[in-house]
Amino acid sequence: MKNERNIYSRWMRGWIVLTLFIFHFSSSYAQLNTDRITAIGRNALYFEDYVLSIQYFNQVIRLKPYLAEPYFYRAIAKIQLEDYQGALHDCNAAIERNPFSPGCYYARGYVYRQLNEWDKAEKDYTEALLFSPENRTYMILRADTRAQMEQYDAALEDIEWLLRREPQSASAWSEKGRVSFLRKDTLTALNAFEQAANYDKTNPAVWSALGVTNMMLNHEDEAYVQLTQAINLGSKWAGDYINRGVLHYKRHNYRGALSDYDQAVKIAPRDPDCYYNRGIMRQEVGDYNNALSDFNTAIKLAPERTEMRYQRALVQMQLKQWNAVVADLDSMIARYPYFLPAYYLAAQAKTQQGNSVAAYRYRQKAYELEQQKESIQAKQAAQPNTDLMIAGAQPQKKDHRKEFSTSAAQNQSELPEEEEQKYDSQTRGTVQKQYQDVINEPNIVLSYYSQDLSLRRTNYYHPLVESINKSQLLPSKLRFTNQEPALTAEMVDFHFAEISRLSLYIDQHADHTQADDNLLPYVFLSRAVEFAIVQDYSSAIDDCTRALQCPLADNRLHVIATFCRANWRYRLLEYQRATGEQEGTVNMDFDIMLRDYDQVIRLQPDFAFALYNKANILCAQKQWNDAIDYYTQAIKQDAYFAEAWFNRGLTYIYIGENEKGLSDLSKAGELGIYQAYNLITRFK
Repeated sequence: MKNERNIYSRWMRGWIVLTLFIFHFSSSYAQLNTDRITAIGRNALYFEDYVLSIQYFNQVIRLKPYLAEPYFYRAIAKIQLEDYQGALHDCNAAIERNPFSPGCYYARGYVYRQLNEWDKAEKDYTEALLFSPENRTYMILRADTRAQMEQYDAALEDIEWLLRREPQSASAWSEKGRVSFLRKDTLTALNAFEQAANYDKTNPAVWSALGVTNMMLNHEDEAYVQLTQAINLGSKWAGDYINRGVLHYKRHNYRGALSDYDQAVKIAPRDPDCYYNRGIMRQEVGDYNNALSDFNTAIKLAPERTEMRYQRALVQMQLKQWNAVVADLDSMIARYPYFLPAYYLAAQAKTQQGNSVAAYRYRQKAYELEQQKESIQAKQAAQPNTDLMIAGAQPQKKDHRKEFSTSAAQNQSELPEEEEQKYDSQTRGTVQKQYQDVINEPNIVLSYYSQDLSLRRTNYYHPLVESINKSQLLPSKLRFTNQEPALTAEMVDFHFAEISRLSLYIDQHADHTQADDNLLPYVFLSRAVEFAIVQDYSSAIDDCTRALQCPLADNRLHVIATFCRANWRYRLLEYQRATGEQEGTVNMDFDIMLRDYDQVIRLQPDFAFALYNKANILCAQKQWNDAIDYYTQAIKQDAYFAEAWFNRGLTYIYIGENEKGLSDLSKAGELGIYQAYNLITRFK
């Protein structure tokens, strides 16, 4: 069955791409079939082709911008890609066009939750419930939102409403237990979790919650049994191992504690509590070097938790690292000035160093604080917890994509959740998890070859280049691209043969200095393109210059040859940098490139690619504000210029204007640069 679905999925994706191509070039037909395009986009959304689905909804929005539905579905896709600002924009647009759709409010409420705007989220869930009062997903999320706002009574009212409708709902009982736990009503929480366990005995999260609650009530035997049950049911929550490790430690079962902490570290290698608790256990058995290593890791992962430094200081005392002891204890004292053990330990360390004066000062300060004990207790902040750390209960919703249900957004019955899938295509699924380098999109160049960038909506077209292509003055059509494919050996041989053929023609017409050869400037340009394809950029630049010097060079050639010369000069500079051949003429080279781009812009003001490339050059020179200005001009020429949106977004982030930068990256992702979603996730 799974293989059949995979085959069907691949067939659907191929059919979808073909259909997108047809619709892209048949707008009149598409205007009559926006419902069909929307349906195809929803199919892509279902199969988790989020980036592709956005392109379909873009098509519908472009044709019928007054419809709410495509904005709504595009918002869902952006939510899955964690582009919350972009999703918020689309939710607002959908609600403006249809203020009576509960799914739109649900989606926007979810976005507000991710942005920690809890009051706005609560209002949107309330609005969704006005239109769909029986929807349990809306109700449980409003309850959770109210709990986040510490409106526990209101949250429990929602949960009780759910329990009246579904008295055997394990998830509702679990939610009641969680909210009661937050309210510090542990007995009610314990009863609720027990009810949840009665109705769902195979859910490790329920047993985890029971175990933590019993630990809070000092019911350690019951807690041990329940945490073990959670682990036996396949819990992947490191906290279950951390907490059972605490119970092992208290029972002096150090072997069991070490085994549990080792497993916790494997599951959650970036959780400081795993290392901290294991460090305390190792310290207890005298394994000081490994204990110190664990404390170092825990503090590196959570440097703000100063109390960890106290335990590290105890280990450093055993290892006689006196300076390190004092440094950690001074950090503790700065954060917790009334924590007396830190003063006494610091005094011991100073005594060991032979500094009796400093030791006396620490002891004297501790003595003075003890004399003021009553007044200090009235005003001091909470004392640090330097004991073992207890982890919270296993979260019920570990994956935001599962918490946000597209079927609930559409007010339909929910489909069963599936495990996270792996995909062959880089553009499928949660692409924001694919790490991307923070680097600008490269220059747009003219070449005979280009890689397929079918998702991008940039208009790789200019009438001037199309005019040259139609005139057949060049052996092949010129294409705009910033992704040239690698050449095969056969292709390289072909282009060297072309260079020889064109060189022969040029040699035969070398004495045609009078204005009698209309073809010669294009022959120079053609050979320049050939040289550039085989990466002989110096010769390509020379041929562009010779083409421009021909008496019969027309305006089209002036624009194209000047544009190409600037591009290839930049490529040559990149090559020289990479090989160490660069000489002290970098600024001069940049100035020449900029003059060429300025010449193109003067001759052809709507040539967006020259504006974009000039902005890239300015970025390379760290002239951020000027670069932003030229990216903006390029976007004015082509509102769908994905690369310009992407690079302007990064440039805004370089200068600290993150809000503008994230907005631009969102637009770039919407226009097909799926790499933007990873950067949005990281920079937000």
